[in-house]
Amino acid sequence: MTENKYADTFRHKGLRKKLVESIRLKGIRDENVLKAIEAVPRHLFFDSGFLEFAYEDKAFPIGAGQTISQPYTVAFQTELLQIKRGDKVLEIGTGSGYQASILYQMGAKVFSIERQRLLFTKAKEQLPQMGFAIKTFFGDGYKGLPAFAPFDKIIVTAGAPYVPEALTNQLKPGGILVIPLDEGDSQLMTSIRKLPDSTLITTQHGRFRFVPLLGDKSHD
Repeated sequence: MTENKYADTFRHKGLRKKLVESIRLKGIRDENVLKAIEAVPRHLFFDSGFLEFAYEDKAFPIGAGQTISQPYTVAFQTELLQIKRGDKVLEIGTGSGYQASILYQMGAKVFSIERQRLLFTKAKEQLPQMGFAIKTFFGDGYKGLPAFAPFDKIIVTAGAPYVPEALTNQLKPGGILVIPLDEGDSQLMTSIRKLPDSTLITTQHGRFRFVPLLGDKSHD
């Protein structure tokens, strides 16, 4: 009998419970976010040689110069999004697919763009096998997905030098965009709420570390 590649053992579940408690102690209050972190098997997004790191509250390299975000950072961004079941969410930067899976677990309809073909191909293949029905796209996150807009929520999972206008244009009135802003070693977590008259209200939430948001070769 071959071992199930996507096994989720009692040990894994126990480690997730501990991870959730550590995130709760750091200030995450949204129970739906915490339940999603506890439900999604983070170890499935790691190569087997690094499974012991899967439930540490740390970022970890996943190839192509990218990382799987620290669980606390995933929880923090997700909490800012104020996800409601049925929300249509655009994610910029699929990466490993972990953040998208948390959103899906919370009942969101997730559309995710990845710029690195290696990561896009891996996520497109693996996410359905894990049971996550996430729509994945290969392309330039700065442009969003106009064909599928508007979105209730938009999340950017890489450091951006500015807020792309395409993304605010694709956000529904009443919607929320969460984006780490700055070109330095750390970024300022920023949430932008779009009012019914399309006015944008910006709030800052402290500094985090992200890899840079990449555009396509034609983007300056």
